Amino acid sequence: MSAVLLLPLVAVPSANATADVQGKAKFTVTTTATNVAARSDRRPVAGGVYDKKAGKTFISWAGQYEDSYVQAYDHRKATWSTPNRVADGDSDSHNYPTMVQAKDGHLLVFRGMHNIELRMSRSPQPNSADGVWEETLISKNAATYPMPFVTRDGTIYVFYRETTRDLDKVTPTDTRPMLYVVSKDNGKTWKTSTELTGDRFAIGSTSRADNMNEIYIGQLRLEDNGRVRIVYTLAGGGTEGHLHDRYHRNIYYTWFDPKNRHFYSASGKDLGTQIDDADQETHLKVAETPLTLPNAVKSPDYIQQVGTTLGKPFLLWFMGDEDKGPLRNYLSTWNGRSWETKEVARGLRTREIEEVDLFTWRVYATEDGKPNVNTYLVRFGRFWSPESVIPTAKPVQRVEIVENFRDPARAIFSGASSARDVAIADGDIYVAGVSRR
Repeated sequence: MSAVLLLPLVAVPSANATADVQGKAKFTVTTTATNVAARSDRRPVAGGVYDKKAGKTFISWAGQYEDSYVQAYDHRKATWSTPNRVADGDSDSHNYPTMVQAKDGHLLVFRGMHNIELRMSRSPQPNSADGVWEETLISKNAATYPMPFVTRDGTIYVFYRETTRDLDKVTPTDTRPMLYVVSKDNGKTWKTSTELTGDRFAIGSTSRADNMNEIYIGQLRLEDNGRVRIVYTLAGGGTEGHLHDRYHRNIYYTWFDPKNRHFYSASGKDLGTQIDDADQETHLKVAETPLTLPNAVKSPDYIQQVGTTLGKPFLLWFMGDEDKGPLRNYLSTWNGRSWETKEVARGLRTREIEEVDLFTWRVYATEDGKPNVNTYLVRFGRFWSPESVIPTAKPVQRVEIVENFRDPARAIFSGASSARDVAIADGDIYVAGVSRR
């Protein structure tokens, strides 16, 4: 692994931080829907929100044919609503829902219709998931993997990956940059990052010798201080020639400031409104990984996690094993000058992380083919230790922490389907919370 020399940032605790790290946390688990979840390529971003005004938690998940569903938990009545189908997924596992709440109280569900367009569904009433949702076509921009967030002043951002070849029919298939759209009126009108900055894309490259010009953001995280932490890897055809997603390579970290739309390195270096290949290779590279498929696993994996402890970022990511052993799990920590990477576990798919206090984060992870979600603790961004086992009836494929969660609806677990075809939907939906008893 190689490292880049950079400097520290400022500590800002999260409003979601919870002081439940004394000993091993005990979780309660509720099955909110049975035999409904299809396979999904969903990222650990924007799974649900807690609405203090309504006294309800709203969650979203992908059902049969990847259709978008929402449910609500009434904290006063301690009851879950029946699932409400709000949008069509067009039978593609990439077309999963992501949910945020606009400043006017309306719930918004975004989905990138794979390499085609970005769509939004809006709840008919504020502070409610009931009824027939209104659908809006935001843009025909070959969008996939929507990652929305809402800033403190109510501005809505949606990052997405563009498949440029589907627009111009000329660009190599393994050129897929990241862009975003912005709304300042609760999702009624939108502007693209290109319109706002003049840049062709926000993060990307077009001419790497290894053809690794696809950006896969594993996770982005909006902090209370307004910074958006981002971890990503590259994909592409490799030195053999152009091919979509043949290989993955390297881990990169940046943060984004929605106020000026600039990206920054871990040292705080201002990279302007666009990250290109020179920027990421010089200032953002966390770990160098080989252009190989260890044990036939695309490595690093598509999903990574990003957090900060005392203002210093840390990342979790994993790879296959060249000797056909279990997956290798890595923790990369910014020490104020450079990135330090070490192997901390084997055989885990790290799904999501949650800030517990100023010094501690909880990791949610699964083992392939097995039920349950295992939790671990990362202290000071460096020290890894096992915590609890959260029981589930069947294996889990995705985990998302609810924004501003209130127990018992803290984490959404989407059960794994028994088949890749999204016509098959037999996974369960679970919601977990920490028991205070």
